[in-house]
Amino acid sequence: MGLRAHFFFQIDIHAENTGVNARSRSRDERTRESGEFSEVRPVSMGAPDLHSLVERTIGPLGYELVDIEFGPRGLLRVFIDSTAGIQIEDCEAVSRQLSHVFTVDDIDYGRLEVSSPGLDRKLKSAVDFERFAGFEADLRLRETLNGRRRFVGVLSQGQNGKFALDYEGGRLEFTADEVERARLVPKL
Repeated sequence: MGLRAHFFFQIDIHAENTGVNARSRSRDERTRESGEFSEVRPVSMGAPDLHSLVERTIGPLGYELVDIEFGPRGLLRVFIDSTAGIQIEDCEAVSRQLSHVFTVDDIDYGRLEVSSPGLDRKLKSAVDFERFAGFEADLRLRETLNGRRRFVGVLSQGQNGKFALDYEGGRLEFTADEVERARLVPKL
């Protein structure tokens, strides 16, 4: 797998123009201009339910949900990936589909951004560790091991259903549940 660009696509559902608006004004700016002073409500659905809804929506389109983040002023950021990589057109297609689904399911948000996971992609599940075997990763364990929690090395398949990280000075075998956070290390 070579270098992949990091794309994001933003759609603003509250814009006067119902088309895609990649550089939209913030909801606060529109509220001040219109004289309305309503608050932006947080996403009305719980994170696990939202995660499931997004997965069910984008899975049949051929995309994998990597992560969901919530930002200030109602920002909802969705990170997607696919084995073929992500292009701007993919982000646009997922943005349009999710905005329709969120409207039907009454998910309230200010802005939706759909993005590729980037070169420093998060690794969150056993499937991620399996898929990126042979890649360099930076991982932090939940508990200290030999006086360390942070390790950087090359991922591989371990023994007995575990994964391995070959780092300078040794080999670490772990399960996905033992990892607090992990990211790929970009090769530039």
